[in-house]
Amino acid sequence: MSLLADGFITYFWDLRASKVHADGSDGASSTRLQYAMREYTYRVDGEGRIFHDGSEIVDAATLRFFLLALQRTPEGRWLALCQGERNWFEAADTPFVIQRLTLRVTNGQLDGADLCLAGDYREALNPATLQQEGGRLCCQVRKGSFKARFGRVALQQLAPWLVEDVQGPALVMGGRRYALNAERATASPTG
Repeated sequence: MSLLADGFITYFWDLRASKVHADGSDGASSTRLQYAMREYTYRVDGEGRIFHDGSEIVDAATLRFFLLALQRTPEGRWLALCQGERNWFEAADTPFVIQRLTLRVTNGQLDGADLCLAGDYREALNPATLQQEGGRLCCQVRKGSFKARFGRVALQQLAPWLVEDVQGPALVMGGRRYALNAERATASPTG
């Protein structure tokens, strides 16, 4: 028997066959309501835009929710649970893409930056988490839990404060030099 609740959630009644179970009951009087969990798949493009069935998701509140709910499964997939629904995300490297920056500049010097991701989700850049990975600039987001990649526009915004010298590439921010190593960035005073 199938019931339609709220217009789109299907429930199934599982009537147990009348046979003897391990506990000695015949099972005929017990019914069990099973919930068919809906699943959706979203694709995150190189600039951090999120698509479902070819249509871009543009609602800011929905995008922020997804970025805050995303978790990595033990199998390495990206999942956001929402009201009993599984929302799977497919991305080439990470679903967290920094789309642009809000820069704090004083007298031509970069004092700080806020990362802006899909849905205008924002958090402060922790320059100590900067790293290069496969020719791309990345940092950590969500309290260091996940890697985020700088998109094209965000990288262009940061470019005036990226330097390269005999020590290698670095970001100069807040009077410090943050080396962009293949590992984590390290800070040293500028001089």
